Amino acid sequence: MKYDVIIIGSGLGGLACAHILSKAGKSVLVLEKEAQPGGCLQSYKRNGFTFDTGFHYVGGLEEGQSLYAAFKMLGLENLPWEKMDEAFDRIQIGNQNFSFLQGYENFMENLQERFPAEKEALAQYIHLLKQTKREQLSLLKSDQASSSFALFETGAWHYLVKTFHNPLLVDVLSATSLKLELRKDSLPLFTFLHGNASFIESSWRLKGPGSLIVDSLIRDIRKQGGDIICRAAVEELVEKDGKVVCARCSDGQVYEAECFISDVHPAVTCSWIKQSKVMRGIYLKRIGALDNTFGMLTVSLVIKPLQIKYFNWNQYIYKQSDVWTFYQDNPSVDRLLITARLPEDGGEYLRQIDLLTPMSWDKCSRWAQTSVGHRGEEYTEMKRRLAAECIRLAEHFIPELGKMVEQFYVSTPLTYRDYTGTPEGSAYGIRKDYHNPMMTVLSPRTPLHNLLLTGQNLVLHGIHGVTMTAMYTCAEILGKEYMYNQLK
Repeated sequence: MKYDVIIIGSGLGGLACAHILSKAGKSVLVLEKEAQPGGCLQSYKRNGFTFDTGFHYVGGLEEGQSLYAAFKMLGLENLPWEKMDEAFDRIQIGNQNFSFLQGYENFMENLQERFPAEKEALAQYIHLLKQTKREQLSLLKSDQASSSFALFETGAWHYLVKTFHNPLLVDVLSATSLKLELRKDSLPLFTFLHGNASFIESSWRLKGPGSLIVDSLIRDIRKQGGDIICRAAVEELVEKDGKVVCARCSDGQVYEAECFISDVHPAVTCSWIKQSKVMRGIYLKRIGALDNTFGMLTVSLVIKPLQIKYFNWNQYIYKQSDVWTFYQDNPSVDRLLITARLPEDGGEYLRQIDLLTPMSWDKCSRWAQTSVGHRGEEYTEMKRRLAAECIRLAEHFIPELGKMVEQFYVSTPLTYRDYTGTPEGSAYGIRKDYHNPMMTVLSPRTPLHNLLLTGQNLVLHGIHGVTMTAMYTCAEILGKEYMYNQLK
C-alpha cells in the first residue's frame, strides 16, 4: 500500500501530525523504532508503580487560552486534567521564597508587591508574554507579518537585565525555567517567553501517566484510518528524481508514500538520505554542526505510605542566586525541580515524587558506547551519588525526605538517548541561538520538497511548543489557511 504520508517517530510531534492529517482524510502510517510509542510521553512500570519519562505539567488549557484550541483539535481537552494551586510554581533561592500565581494579572500584581520599584517593567514583561500567544497563530497567516522573529533575534538574558534593575527579580522570573536551557549567550527571548507564558495563563497536571495522551492520540488515529507500526527502525529514505519515494527499515520492510514527515532529530534524519542530488553538502553540514541543549537527570522516588501529603504545585530550589549559571561548573547539584504525582486513588497522601536537575552530556559521555543495563558499576555509583545530592537538596523543602523513600530510579541523558533516540539525551532539542536564528531555528521544510520535519528540534519545544510545531508542519500539507481556521 502506498500512503499519502509516512511519519517517522511517535513522539508527541509525530502523533499530533498523524492525528491532524488522518482527520483531514489523508492515509497515514507512523513508523516507530521502539516497542512502545510516545517518545518523551511514554510511561514505564517498576514494582507496580507507573513513571513518566518527561511529562509533568502543562499550561494554557482553559477555553480561549493558548493551548486549548490545539488540544481540542487533537481530542485531548477531556482527559482527566486537574488544575494546580493558584500559586502553581514556588521558588526558593537561598533563604528567600517566591511564588508564581496563575493568571497574568495575578502573576504581575503578586510580583509588583514584592518588587514595587519594578512595577512598569513587570507590566511590559506581561505584555510580551501575551504577545507570544498571538504570534503562535500569526505564523500560520501568510498575509500577516510576524514580529516573533525580532524576539528570536533578542537574547533573553540581555532583555531581562536591561529591563529589570533588581538582579533578584531576574533570578525569580527565570527560576522556573528548568524547562528551558538557560544560557546567557544563546537563549532567544521568544523561546524564554513562550516557555513560560502558557503556564502563567493556567497550569494543569494529569491524573494518570503521560501515556494517557499517547493512548488517546493513537486511538483516534486508528479510528481515522491511520496505521502505527512499532519496532520499525528506519535506516534509509530512498530518493528518486528529487523526492523521497520510500522508507526502508532495518528488518527489510519498505514503505512507500507521497510525503514523509520526520519527528526524529534532523541530523539523524539527514543520515538516512544516501547520495542525495537535492540535499546538498552545505545543508547537511549546517544540520550536523548544530549544538544540542543539555539533558536532565531525573530521580523518581517512591514514598512510603502515609508520609507526605500531596502538594498541588511545583517546587523549585536553588542553593544560591544567579540561576543562569548552570551547575555543570559546580561540584554538586545546586538546583532542582520537585514535582508530585497526583494520587490516583483520590487520597491526600502521595506515593511518587520526581526530582529533576540539568545534566550536561559531558558528565555521562564516557559511557556513550554502552547500552541500557550494561554501563558498569562506575555509572551506577554516579547515579547513586547524584540521586543522594538531589534528595539532600530536596530536604530544604521536605525535611528528612531520604528516610521516607521506599525505592528510587534514576535516568540520565544516556537513558533518554537510548529510549527516545534523542542525540546526547537532549531535553529541549537543538539549541536556538539569538545571534543566528536563521541557522538554528529550523523550518519544517527541507531541500527535498516532500520531506518535512516536526518535533522539538524546530521552532519550539515542550508539550505546548511541539504541539504548535506539529500544526506548522501540517500546514505545509494542508495549507496555512486550513490550519489557522482550525485554531482561531
